[in-house]
Amino acid sequence: MGNWFSSDEPEAPNPSLVEIEARQAAEAAAAQARKDAADARAQIAELIKSNQESQQKSMEAQQAALQAAAASQDQAHREMMAMVQAERAANEARLAAEAAARTSSDEAKQRAAEAEEARKRTAAVQEQAQRDAQAAQEQARKLQEAANEEKKKATAAQEAANASKKVAEEEVRVANAAKEEAERKLKEGIQPVVTPTPEEVSAAKRKVQYREDLFHFAVAGVAGGGKSSLINAFRGLRNKDAGSAATGVTETTLAMARYASPNAEYPYAWYDIPGAGTLKIPDWQYFNAQGLYVFDCIIVLFDNRFTMTDIAILTNCKRFKIPTYIVRSKADQHIRNIMKDMGYDSDDDESEDQKKKLYQAARQQFIQQTRQSVKDNLDNANMPDQRVYIVSNEPMLGVVKEKRPKKVIDEIELLNDLIGEAQTRRARRDTEKATTKEK
Repeated sequence: MGNWFSSDEPEAPNPSLVEIEARQAAEAAAAQARKDAADARAQIAELIKSNQESQQKSMEAQQAALQAAAASQDQAHREMMAMVQAERAANEARLAAEAAARTSSDEAKQRAAEAEEARKRTAAVQEQAQRDAQAAQEQARKLQEAANEEKKKATAAQEAANASKKVAEEEVRVANAAKEEAERKLKEGIQPVVTPTPEEVSAAKRKVQYREDLFHFAVAGVAGGGKSSLINAFRGLRNKDAGSAATGVTETTLAMARYASPNAEYPYAWYDIPGAGTLKIPDWQYFNAQGLYVFDCIIVLFDNRFTMTDIAILTNCKRFKIPTYIVRSKADQHIRNIMKDMGYDSDDDESEDQKKKLYQAARQQFIQQTRQSVKDNLDNANMPDQRVYIVSNEPMLGVVKEKRPKKVIDEIELLNDLIGEAQTRRARRDTEKATTKEK
């Protein structure tokens, strides 16, 4: 314990001196701080004062600039006003000069216009005098032409009178000759040719319901020739189909029957004409009595022989310029009859080749006989040769339905020629209508 209080340890300073020194140091620091703060405040005051002076100077400079700008603007305004006044004075001087020049020019123009007007009046008087002279010359020329024309008309009238006299004399001569010829023919038994009157033609057209937009086919011939069956085939119908023409062993057509084409593509009308011999009408009156002269085309149909009725129809068609087609029907029946005459028997067991050969021989014989018969009949009637179409109803029906029947003879050619004739006459009719409209 004695070691803890050894005299070898340093002696502790006196607290009072330390505190005094510390206090002194603090006071010195505080004084320095106060001095520094005072210096700072002085600097701040100086800065504030300097800033205020700068602001004052800036405001003064701004005011001076504004004043200078106002002065400059005022000066520019005064200069602009001076320029406007100068320009206005210049415009007024120019307008005054132009007005003075215009006044002088207007006077000159007025004098020139008056002179031009006087010249025009003089020219107009001269032109009118010239026109009057030309009009007088033209009037004199027209009067001369009128006189010449009247002279020509008088001459033409005299010539026409002379020509009419000659025509009348010729007509009297022809009429007398015709009268003598008719009397001679009546004495010799030759029947006269009767021309229908316009009233009879109109009545016949009403009877057949004639229409300009249709082509009218008449199928005529002796009774029992197969007219109704052929019309059915042309229309694409069988004899038992609805709307078909009545058919039978005896003549079933006692009055003219009209049948429209079922196909609207073909504007045709078919007419079944009563067969000669069924009516109490002589052969030479058959054509006119049935009104055949109004049809566009006539098919003269015969079966076994070419008759005087057929000749009468062909003769009258030629006189009326109506196209005709001579057709022999029921070719298949006639060929079978010839085959039987050649020894064919359907009950025999003949080969197919033998049957075909026999058919071809009978077919060729029938065609040759038919064509020669028609040619001889036309020759005997002093008529030109004309093709005869040999057909059968069944193949014709197949051709109309656009099938390919095997045993055809002239069915295709007949149908094509009929359609071609219709198209040709229709085109000719349309051309005539167009020409009439243009006139």
